[in-house]
Amino acid sequence: MPLQAAEFFTELCLPFHDHTVVGNTYFAVPVPGAPLRLRIDFTRTIHADTYGGLRVAVIHPDRGEIDAVTLSFVDHGTFHRRDEATDTRPNTKQYGTFDTYHRPGQPPWAGAVTSGLRDAIEQYTAVWFPGTWDLPAHSRAAGRTALKAAAPPATRNGGRTR
Repeated sequence: MPLQAAEFFTELCLPFHDHTVVGNTYFAVPVPGAPLRLRIDFTRTIHADTYGGLRVAVIHPDRGEIDAVTLSFVDHGTFHRRDEATDTRPNTKQYGTFDTYHRPGQPPWAGAVTSGLRDAIEQYTAVWFPGTWDLPAHSRAAGRTALKAAAPPATRNGGRTR
C-alpha cells in the first residue's frame, strides 16, 4: 500500500509556497532566491514499512546536507491519543509509529496529531530560514525539541556523501 506522503505533508500545513513532494520526501525553498533548501523524510524503524518520525534537513545545492534533526513521533505526541485509545503499550511495534498497511479509505497515519511535529519543524526552520513563519515559535507549544540527526558517513577522500 502507498504511504500517501503528499497528503501527510499537506496535513502538516507547512508555510512554504515553493514546495513539492517526490516519492516520500518533501522538498521546499523556504526563502525564494536563497540557495538553502529544506528536505523532510520519514524515518524508518527496524520493522519493515514502519515509520517512527521525520528527518528534517537543510540542503545546499553545492555543499550537500548542512544540518539535520530527527523528530520522533513519540517525542512529539503524534500518536499519543491513538495509542491510548487502542491501549497500545510502549515498546511495541505499533507504539508511536505507523506503517504502510491501513484500512481502506484511511491514510496510514490515521489518528495522528501533527501539531507537535509542526511546532518542532517551525523551531528548527526558524534558525535556518528566519521570517518564514507567521507566528514566532514561542507562541506555540514549547518544551519539545528536535534531536540532532546522525551525519551522513564520510567518504574516503574526506568529503561527504550525498
